[in-house]
Amino acid sequence: MKIAVCVKQVPDTWAEKKLRADDSTLDREAADGVMNELDEYAVEEALRLIEAHGGEVTVVTMGPERAAETVRKALSMGADAGVHLVDDSLHGSDALATSYALAEVLAARSFDLVIFGSESTDARMSVVPAMVAERLGVPQVTFAQKVEVDGTLVKIERQTEYGYDDVEASLPAVVSVVEKINEPRYPSFKGIMAAKKKPVETLSTADAGLDAAKLGSSASWTVVSAFASRPPKAAGTVVSDEGTGGEQIVQFLTEQKFV
Repeated sequence: MKIAVCVKQVPDTWAEKKLRADDSTLDREAADGVMNELDEYAVEEALRLIEAHGGEVTVVTMGPERAAETVRKALSMGADAGVHLVDDSLHGSDALATSYALAEVLAARSFDLVIFGSESTDARMSVVPAMVAERLGVPQVTFAQKVEVDGTLVKIERQTEYGYDDVEASLPAVVSVVEKINEPRYPSFKGIMAAKKKPVETLSTADAGLDAAKLGSSASWTVVSAFASRPPKAAGTVVSDEGTGGEQIVQFLTEQKFV
């Protein structure tokens, strides 16, 4: 079985995120880049499926040069190979443009299963897996808290507000997983050393046969029209109780429209 896992490098969750003044896109140089936390569960699930059924795992990412660090982390966890789509023309691509680029790269490699994390921590949209499935013309089974492969079928438990749904689809298919599905393994020293020798294919948009007119901010259907920096945290109000503390609190709550 051939499994692809799509991963993304994002700003560290604990870092203060900023937008670039020149084009209103995320300033990725302003914070350390890390593998999207939810993608770690996708990598782990792919490795578990391969351990159970045999095959190989290829990690696919789209991003700037330093996104190669994220590919190497997935390789150190146990993935077999990586594909890194990197090109200046990709900058500013929204979910629609990103899904086009990823789908073209995946279609050229004929995977049985494509696994995503449920969303990226820098966008929180949860739409790219569905868009990629639509472009590939394959079934999508999303928000999986359990995944099983049975012959030519993939079966999942889809997380819901009331429990879960049992969903199945024929392979090839696209799956997105939630954080409840497993506990990602830590890269071992042996895995880190082995990752240095594993193949990583670096592609430009031309190498991948992509249409430049469908990529980047100019081709994106969504755009940030304006933004403002978060105002500094205001100092709190100190109430000195000299017999009128209760009245002052009520007045404050009334001004804030809490009462």
